[in-house]
Amino acid sequence: MALFTFKLPDIGEGIAQAEIVGWHVKVGDKIEEDQPIADMMTDKATVEMESPVSGTVIRLAGEPGDQVSIGAMLVEIEVEGDSGAAPPPSVEVIEAETVGSEDILPDTGRGTADAVGGGGGVPLEMPAETTTPPSTAVQEASPLHQPAAVETSHVPRFDPPRAGEEMVLASPAVRARAKELGVDLTQVKPSGDHIRHSDLDAYLLYGQGQGYRPAGRSAKRADEQVKVIGMRRRIAENMAASKRNIPHFTYVEEIDVTALEALREQLNGARGDRPKLTMLPLLIVALCKALPDFPMLNARYDDEAGVVTRHGSVHLGLATQTDAGLMVPVIRDAQDRNVWQLATEIRRLADAARSGKAKSEELSGSTLTLTSLGPLGGIATTPVINRPEVAIIGPNRVIERPVFVTNKMGGKEIVAAKLMNLSISCDHRVVDGWDAASFVQAVRKLLEAPAFLFVD
Repeated sequence: MALFTFKLPDIGEGIAQAEIVGWHVKVGDKIEEDQPIADMMTDKATVEMESPVSGTVIRLAGEPGDQVSIGAMLVEIEVEGDSGAAPPPSVEVIEAETVGSEDILPDTGRGTADAVGGGGGVPLEMPAETTTPPSTAVQEASPLHQPAAVETSHVPRFDPPRAGEEMVLASPAVRARAKELGVDLTQVKPSGDHIRHSDLDAYLLYGQGQGYRPAGRSAKRADEQVKVIGMRRRIAENMAASKRNIPHFTYVEEIDVTALEALREQLNGARGDRPKLTMLPLLIVALCKALPDFPMLNARYDDEAGVVTRHGSVHLGLATQTDAGLMVPVIRDAQDRNVWQLATEIRRLADAARSGKAKSEELSGSTLTLTSLGPLGGIATTPVINRPEVAIIGPNRVIERPVFVTNKMGGKEIVAAKLMNLSISCDHRVVDGWDAASFVQAVRKLLEAPAFLFVD
């Protein structure tokens, strides 16, 4: 018997260590060569580590959230006999008798990942690689369990249906809860491509002909503690650093988008096979047309070097909510794209981010960020700047309200108008309030007279 020590390889990007996001194995598990064993997260990517050998897991490097240095032990695997081949560069061979029982760590359990969209952070179990043939295995197409910001090849596995049972995609945790509640999963309508905890909640509230379920009859859950790791921890660190280092100020202006909404409807009526236009592509066009006169806003501030870089191109970040947390994919050279190209790129990047397939280069290098909550946009927002940028813009919900206007006779009359508040937060170290307000007013003029969006 011998032990293989699988050391964390050099993942690239010049990193010195990586964070354990989740384990796919536990001490005592029998594993096969190339079987996923752990997800490791760097500053830019989550990488799935695979076992270089077959054997039994003897020791793990730590728990989710712990940092492991490049070249340090990640997993020790007991193998039978001599494999007949040299181990990979990251694997160290140790004779089994040299390791005492005191050297073996306790069972750390199977890793879990927080599924934000799955009912308040209920963990999704991440089972080891199944040996079920591909023809009978049911797999999830979208890697929701990934707390990663970028592309990874791993997708979660779901239990296959039993004989005679209708095909239902759900994680083991969801199935266990449904069984405990006596819920037939075939009666639950999924909000995506598999059933989540939130879908169970909706079914319990509105399903079975019960209408609104009284609060006292809600399924009771025990309190749980969720460790802040992976993407959630990165978000927490970045937001804290932004508020700690940047003196924010926010300016909000009301914009009449009645004419803009009419134009949008006309464009959508003739869009053909092009994507449906939302407000965002039109707003991006307005931002790109106004920014050349306000270069201090399309900038990044290196506060350690004391240098502000004013960018000539607009690389627009789009704050996007995903099941793993908030991510910011980037539209490169937004100023060179027309409204239809912007709509296409917005959809592509949002889909890539939410499915965990966004590449690292698509998640970095933004010069200005746009954040929108869509129909949940509220009256006003005070968004946190995406450091090291110096400004972030947040359109709010469009609301139809009565307003006074001057009629042809010079008198006043009340008409219905579609109004939207536009918020901007700026770094007061490099952007003055006058500049921010003047920029928003320039954007307002373009949006209220949208014909100027399409002329030079």
